[in-house]
Amino acid sequence: MDRRAELTEFLKSRRARVQPEELGIKVYSGRRRVPGLRREELAQAAGVSADYYVRFEQGRADNVSQEILDAVADVLKLTDDERSHLALLAKPVRRTPRRRPPQRLRPGMQRLLDSMPDVPAFVLGRRMDVLGWNRLAAALIADFDSLDHKDRNIPRLVFLDPASRDFYPEWAAVADETVGYLRMYAGRYPDDPELTELVGELSIRSPEFREHWARHDVKDKTFGTKTQHHALVGDITVGYETLQPPGEPDQLLVTYTVEPGSTSEQNLRLLASWTAADAGLPVEVPEIP
Repeated sequence: MDRRAELTEFLKSRRARVQPEELGIKVYSGRRRVPGLRREELAQAAGVSADYYVRFEQGRADNVSQEILDAVADVLKLTDDERSHLALLAKPVRRTPRRRPPQRLRPGMQRLLDSMPDVPAFVLGRRMDVLGWNRLAAALIADFDSLDHKDRNIPRLVFLDPASRDFYPEWAAVADETVGYLRMYAGRYPDDPELTELVGELSIRSPEFREHWARHDVKDKTFGTKTQHHALVGDITVGYETLQPPGEPDQLLVTYTVEPGSTSEQNLRLLASWTAADAGLPVEVPEIP
């Protein structure tokens, strides 16, 4: 991906969110050519020359200082994730696009996943590829064993699998989060040709993805809640926590937990009991009030 173009489009999209009146800029009658702030208005508010800001937004300014990044971010009211994304785009590492070797899950990490039979857990790699999972994660989310390696990918499941609309009652929020994290990854690794291929495929096959991608929203994957509708046991609202395994900068361990005493806990325990039975393991039958 062209990091200069990404920087330009990202800043244009953020300028469009801020109205000049919010900065005390008087707007005279007449039609404005752009939504939100003009470049010269942002430059004035950030304390830099209009010429320098134009070069910065076009990716032609070298060695941009942290002070300027902070000033622009303050004017645009960027979130912490957006500030991190801006810093990555503004200070590119010039590298030739290259394919990285396939990622592998350490045996110890798979043992860790398997040691949590009552907690859905999986590991995400580059581009949100699912590298490893335990039985309960497969029972809740998808039968990853039956999928081709290419299709073990969260963005593909969210945008290309029709069943995802029923699985995620709040599908739009999940789509926002998925694209936001993929954008963060693009800022870190613009030289990844497989990411370019993934974005191209999703853009062709999913109008919803094209719409989300064009917004340039970014959000790191950390923690939160989401509701999933399982066809057999019903709705399960999970809290997810994301951890980075030591020594694996391109991998994320994701775990799902449920509120004690909730209907979600009952449903997840029921699913876990069926999963254990299918695997020939001792079954603890949950109490259903």
